[in-house]
Amino acid sequence: MEPYLGKNNHTLLHKTSKFVLYLSFGLILLALSYPIFLFKYSSKSSSFSYGHIHKPIIDDNQSITSVISDNEERQEFCDIFSGEWVPNPQAPYYTNKTCWAIHENQNCQKYGRPDSDYMKWRWKPNDCDMPVFNPAQFLEIVRGKSLAFVGDSVARNQMQSLICLLSRDSQIVYPIDASPTKDEHFKRWRYETYNFTLSTYWTPHLVRSEESDDNGPTHTGLFNLYLDEFNQDWATQIEHFDYVIISGGHWFMRPMVFYEKGKIAGCHYCQLDGIKDLTMYYGYRKAFRTAFKAISSLKNYKGVTFLRTFAPSHFENGQWNEGGNCLRTKPFKSNETTLEGFNMEFYMIQLEEFKTAEKEAKKNGLKFRLMDTTPATLLRPDGHPSRYNHWPHEKVTLYNDCVHWCLPGPIDTWNDFLLQMLKMEGIRSAQEKLHSSDRKMRIR
Repeated sequence: MEPYLGKNNHTLLHKTSKFVLYLSFGLILLALSYPIFLFKYSSKSSSFSYGHIHKPIIDDNQSITSVISDNEERQEFCDIFSGEWVPNPQAPYYTNKTCWAIHENQNCQKYGRPDSDYMKWRWKPNDCDMPVFNPAQFLEIVRGKSLAFVGDSVARNQMQSLICLLSRDSQIVYPIDASPTKDEHFKRWRYETYNFTLSTYWTPHLVRSEESDDNGPTHTGLFNLYLDEFNQDWATQIEHFDYVIISGGHWFMRPMVFYEKGKIAGCHYCQLDGIKDLTMYYGYRKAFRTAFKAISSLKNYKGVTFLRTFAPSHFENGQWNEGGNCLRTKPFKSNETTLEGFNMEFYMIQLEEFKTAEKEAKKNGLKFRLMDTTPATLLRPDGHPSRYNHWPHEKVTLYNDCVHWCLPGPIDTWNDFLLQMLKMEGIRSAQEKLHSSDRKMRIR
């Protein structure tokens, strides 16, 4: 409760305090080395649209407080995850010759993919324009911070896309390998100039798991999943990260035996006598539930957690082990396909578990964010390696790959999404600091 100092003195003190607050806060944000960019309101769509890439949040005639105030009044944002793919003749912004980070199995141009149009599209949200990834801007935002990808090889696929996108700026020095182990499943890269650490943690099932049979009913292995136990390989490593992107999916289609409280609870296509088949969806739901609990249980974790939603595969004319392939050369339009079958089930389970986890996380002051890449990714059957992940003359037993993604390719857009979400985190943080400081001043 504010003390009463008389009408005139009270007004003067209040105005002076507010001025000092805004001036101090503005100087702090101006001192930050990364720009956060304006969102421009579109009255026709009744939503925010992303402003021009070169227009900073604080322009020559606008204060930080007025920008935050404007954002608060509108309270409507462009849904960057709903839209269409449109031609982008300027793309790609890197190639397999300019980026060393592309995994061999996703290096489609190297291994003879004859078309290149799949690289020449960009995502256009329905109610706004999303800027092309800006490497220097991204690195300024994450200066002094750390980012972890937690998941399977598709998570690694996104991390390698990010490294390649950052490499398009010739002034940015390549990161150094700071991995604590020679195991390629656990990589760590450091951008020394920016004091930025980028890591990947291999965890195809998110929870503790082990392969009990390298053959199994489908010749893809049989795995024991301990659905109520954290995977310590990553859960003990992320506590001091600023950003964590968690994802997963395709490994849950393989045969699994589920354990809970140390006992077998059921399985997915294990074909073992006396064990009930609970389906892969049971294990998938429980695994995400446990993974979210693992993050929320970390005492010193103050970072932002992003769930990158399920990336649909695009097998046609058969499943992956039945000759299925993905030979399309252009994207679908949003009215030409629908999310269905196991793609829909995995996606809906993620949304349901995320909603519950987000609510619980808020109670502990944690931030969970949804990176809803599924709608855009569903429309890109043309972006997979198919058979262009090895030389035709090589004697290797590989199925057509309609799960991973060519680089350059569609999933570069996942990192466009990431950059926009990091910008929004900057705006949220500025709002929270302003409101917190204002409340403290009012009770003095």
